[in-house]
Amino acid sequence: MKLLHLADLHLGKRVNGFDMLEDQRFILEQILTLCDKHGVEAVVLAGDIYDTPVPPAAACTLLDWFLTQLSLRHVPVLAVSGNHDSAERLDFASGLLAEQGVYIAGRFHGMPKQVVLHDRYGPLEFTLLPFVRAATVRHYLPEAEISDYDSAVSAALAVCEPAAPRRVLVAHQMVVSGVCPPQLAGSETAPLTVGTVDSIDAARFAGFCYAALGHIHRAQRVGIDAVRYAGSPLCYHLDECGMQKSATLVRIGKRGVEKIEQLPLTPRRAMRHLTGPLAKLVAHPTDTEDYIWATLTDPTPLPDAMAQLRAAYPNAMRLDYQPKGTAALPADMTQAVKGKPFAELFQDFFTKMNGRALTTEEVLAVKKLREEASKSE
Repeated sequence: MKLLHLADLHLGKRVNGFDMLEDQRFILEQILTLCDKHGVEAVVLAGDIYDTPVPPAAACTLLDWFLTQLSLRHVPVLAVSGNHDSAERLDFASGLLAEQGVYIAGRFHGMPKQVVLHDRYGPLEFTLLPFVRAATVRHYLPEAEISDYDSAVSAALAVCEPAAPRRVLVAHQMVVSGVCPPQLAGSETAPLTVGTVDSIDAARFAGFCYAALGHIHRAQRVGIDAVRYAGSPLCYHLDECGMQKSATLVRIGKRGVEKIEQLPLTPRRAMRHLTGPLAKLVAHPTDTEDYIWATLTDPTPLPDAMAQLRAAYPNAMRLDYQPKGTAALPADMTQAVKGKPFAELFQDFFTKMNGRALTTEEVLAVKKLREEASKSE
């Protein structure tokens, strides 16, 4: 059976104030094309289907369209809730959807949902484990010894039937291999604590031929090839500029996983990081519809720099400054400067702009000017 492993769609997400719904529709259309091209027989959605517990109506409509398209292709869908989703809302009409081959596990009720599909080698069992917290598992399994996330997931999986020869896990959790954390992208917004109660050891999934994970936005293996994060299908943070996104195609044969392939996804608009003087960046713009993060190397901040940048790149998302030999200075310093006294603010600004601190004489001169300005107010 050929499975397409997806995760972290985050439908309805906004990035730096930009609505990503059209970009998400574009990438879902591309995923459907991959399903047709590669003969995909089942699609896995490993959580964070929506970006918020109460998604906008347009995001719900988009998911409805995507699931309908897969159903028309007779491609079963196996989905779990993530930490961004409302488990209760995802469970709505799940019984009716299951009759159409769309199997959704939103809430945890004491044991993971089990779904069995068939291919030419016989039954292939899917264990759908939605995002769970230790308290949730403890509520339904009061006799289990649960002290952290790792023991909670272990207890949740222990109540399943004995392992079948071919069994796939779908889960949305923070999974580590021993003490090795996964590589984070820039867009994980939930607290991710490695090596503490928030993480689960990949060894817990030893009984599965493949573990389809969601939660981390960079596609990667966790310890072994058969335990994998699919990653998000789009860049959802400026720190992900230039990152190649993909969908994971998994071929499961008679004895388990035979092949894993990353199918590249091409976004409607790339997310790019440009560096240089403003005049040079806007002189000869290319791919002007892309999402742009610009770091200006001009020696001092320029008036209306963002307006000039957006005249060339309408979808510019962020602007900061990094004069040669200094650290980047964000264009919006509101949060960084909040609560600082005037003298410290001026000292910081002067140092960033000139590469040196104020001298004693200059400090006194600034203080005197400040006092004179206060008297005239």
